[in-house]
Amino acid sequence: MLQTSDERNRDLVVNVGGRLTHRDRAAVSPFDSAVQGGDAVWEGLRLYDGTIFRLDEHLARLRASARALAFTQIPSDEEITGQIKRTLDANGMRDGVHIRLTLTRGVKVTSGMDPRLNQAGPTLIVLAEFKDPVYDAAGITLITASVRRPAPDCLDPKIHHNNLLPSILAKIEANVAGADDAVVLDHRGFIAETNATHLFMVIGGILATPTTASCPEGITRAAVLELAASAGIGCQVGDYTLPQLYTAEEAFVTGTMGGLAPVLAVDGRVIGDGTPGPVTKRLTALYATLTATTGTPVT
Repeated sequence: MLQTSDERNRDLVVNVGGRLTHRDRAAVSPFDSAVQGGDAVWEGLRLYDGTIFRLDEHLARLRASARALAFTQIPSDEEITGQIKRTLDANGMRDGVHIRLTLTRGVKVTSGMDPRLNQAGPTLIVLAEFKDPVYDAAGITLITASVRRPAPDCLDPKIHHNNLLPSILAKIEANVAGADDAVVLDHRGFIAETNATHLFMVIGGILATPTTASCPEGITRAAVLELAASAGIGCQVGDYTLPQLYTAEEAFVTGTMGGLAPVLAVDGRVIGDGTPGPVTKRLTALYATLTATTGTPVT
């Protein structure tokens, strides 16, 4: 799976620190913390017919991550939403849009890791692209990566940070194996997530998903759990191993970038009958209704 660029994105206007600029002329300082050390937090949002799905939850996670990293200044939700609106308006966007928010610690007075060198406040970057869900709705294949998710006492995944090298390394393994993405295990050998999404399985008719001990608390994951509960679909959150995934009746992944996508095979094992299962289809339809009928108006 290789994403393709929408031709409408050729002349995007991006927002860096409140400045609206053509994508080819946008600039981030080499002294910015994101450049110096990946010292930043981020969120992925989706725009559906003029509304952003679960904007409040995304901004709350962004703020919590920035506070956990001891950012001394954090823009208000109103400020961030205002910059999102400016960016969408500048691009004439209303639907089928993915928005990546990045909040860095800001520009340093000189190179170095010490956060005390950041004396100019944070940098907010708003990148909005015309981008449909990136996964094939017919289903994807996975392999298991050798890379592991760290334990919370090493780098807590509750901080939605920009240090994505473990995910990139896992994605490289998937590319080499000819798979779409990679399953990533935690330090104990239990399934954590994939390199880019959360993972759900149907085991004995029950919807199962790993805990968030070694992966972020996903916004889409939470929505699916709520939908399952309201639809009377039994769900369990716990520790699961690869053999349980291999023998599951169904599996699918969730995320803002790709929505819900069925998993057809993992490490060469066909999941179920190799087609999207009934629980996956039902939750996909419920999620589509949810995103179409709820959200925060921004255009």
